[in-house]
Amino acid sequence: MSAHAASWMPLPREEVARAVERRRPSRIPLVMAKWWGEGLGDQYGERLREFDRYPEDVAMMMISPLDIGKMGLSWQVRESAAHDSRCIIDAWSRLDEFIEKMPDPEEDPVFDSLAERAEAVRSKDRYLLFGWWGLFFERPWGLRGMENLMVDYYEEKENVHRLHAALADLYCGYLRRAARELRPDGFWTSDDLGHQTQSMMKRETFDELIKPYYGKVGRTLKEAKMHWWLHSCGNNTPLLPSLIEAGVDVFHPVQKHTMDEAAVARAYGDRLTFLAGIDVQHTLQEKDPAGVREEVRFLIDTFDRPDGGMCIASGNGIVRGTPFENIDAYLDEALRYGEQHRRRFTGP
Repeated sequence: MSAHAASWMPLPREEVARAVERRRPSRIPLVMAKWWGEGLGDQYGERLREFDRYPEDVAMMMISPLDIGKMGLSWQVRESAAHDSRCIIDAWSRLDEFIEKMPDPEEDPVFDSLAERAEAVRSKDRYLLFGWWGLFFERPWGLRGMENLMVDYYEEKENVHRLHAALADLYCGYLRRAARELRPDGFWTSDDLGHQTQSMMKRETFDELIKPYYGKVGRTLKEAKMHWWLHSCGNNTPLLPSLIEAGVDVFHPVQKHTMDEAAVARAYGDRLTFLAGIDVQHTLQEKDPAGVREEVRFLIDTFDRPDGGMCIASGNGIVRGTPFENIDAYLDEALRYGEQHRRRFTGP
């Protein structure tokens, strides 16, 4: 374990903003770098606390904007089913009731418990991310089921638009209230728009059915002066131009073996900040610490530009079976080499 790491402190809020906005930050922020996934806590237990010496440069405040169990729907929703087969809206004839019973963000009591936490984050000069998982692909996927949704894109476009429009109103209501009461710096959300070889849909389909609602969220965030951080696994390369146009500021993770990191950085690094995620499927699982450090240096060399535009994270949850020393090597190198790399651009 590196003794040097004990001296690292979380970045002030402004330094994270400088990285996102490509204004020459002092170092590369670590954001969701210690994302402990399935089984890791069971494997290592309290030993994971050793990684507390490495900073987490943002604070996160996550909510659930749509609690199906509290909506009072007139039909029974299948419980304990997988995300892609639960099929809450099992017939489009139920859509009117579903939309009618969606919550009012202005009445959600969750904000009562968040305000004090948000104030504590601000008092420590920390960058605050507010958000939730699932936007206009993952959430409809859970509501309709994957197979149904893919057919809906061709046969039920009007209903897809109605659902997306209602979700956009819901999301923007939460974002406006959060901006007013919590004053976060950024919005974190997810839509796994790709798989291992390509995007889940053609760009034309995305632009027709999803991009208008991404755009509404993007405009709301711009008005609130909040950065938009999007997590999307898989190969998102065909969709990146549309995501940028809709207002996404930070993209995570540029999944290894699905996207060409160097090509993506060259093409979009002047318009998009990358929360580059180290590969948790192979690199952290299979390489030795030297190989992990080499991969961290590759990511920094690829994505960190003179003006910034890079943060570093784990690509997804770090799961059981990942060698402890590999996690340490990744975090240590991200800080050590990251600082060295920034000094090339900012001076000592």
